[in-house]
Amino acid sequence: MKKYAEDDYDLAKYADVGDELPIWSAPFGLKLLDYIDYKLNISAVDIGFGTGFPLTEIAMRLGNSSIVYGIDPWKEAVERTKKKLEIFGIDNVTIIDGVAESIPLKDNSIDLITSNNGTNNVNDIDQVFRECARIIKKKGQFVQTMNLDTSMFEFYDTLKKTLAELGLQKEIESVNQHISQKRPDVKTITYKLQENGFRIKDLEYDQFNYLFSDGTAMLNHYFIRIAFMGSWRKLLPVESVEKIFDIIEEKLNQQAQLLGKLKLSIPFVLINATKE
Repeated sequence: MKKYAEDDYDLAKYADVGDELPIWSAPFGLKLLDYIDYKLNISAVDIGFGTGFPLTEIAMRLGNSSIVYGIDPWKEAVERTKKKLEIFGIDNVTIIDGVAESIPLKDNSIDLITSNNGTNNVNDIDQVFRECARIIKKKGQFVQTMNLDTSMFEFYDTLKKTLAELGLQKEIESVNQHISQKRPDVKTITYKLQENGFRIKDLEYDQFNYLFSDGTAMLNHYFIRIAFMGSWRKLLPVESVEKIFDIIEEKLNQQAQLLGKLKLSIPFVLINATKE
């Protein structure tokens, strides 16, 4: 019997995993999904799938004639993804608990590589691109998204202005290095891809915005705390962290009062490439 003919629609189970499209991942991922060259009987790898998106969606759209590998070192997220695969009835995914710097797949064995804001969060992007070039077939597709170095400039400008007022010039340089490391510029990324034998077919720029009532709401937002706050705090003198963020919070609240809301800009790029 076909799956769609089975009477197994369990809303109770779906409610436990129905957020497979996180708000942060969605704008990047929806763009990525539009650029995939969907074919039958292919092999694919999704790098940095997190809690399952876009891995699960790609696997379902390709169908069971294709196999999709997902690689990610985040163990808790891997377990959640496995649960989604079970409940969604997805049979064509193989999970790899590991890092993209060392992908345990054969040379020239993959038709499609995807990464939704993942390759710019690895430890060694040069090694990741070498691995991608090794495993992908000639004419294979590599499509990825990444947010740009001006992401959240409203926050970072406020942070650096505050550090300047406190005479913390060394910390300003640390902030700049943090941004360049986490969000390499597009020219650098495309050059690295070309070095590894990829031809750039498409570069599409886009942007979405995080809107908040004020700075207090933004700094208390769960995703901001879990995804960004830890790295921000590490850039600052331990004894001054609380003072610095008190000042930043006040400045952001003033901006929000003046403009009617607080906006964090998230510009990003989609890079669609093929292996020559």
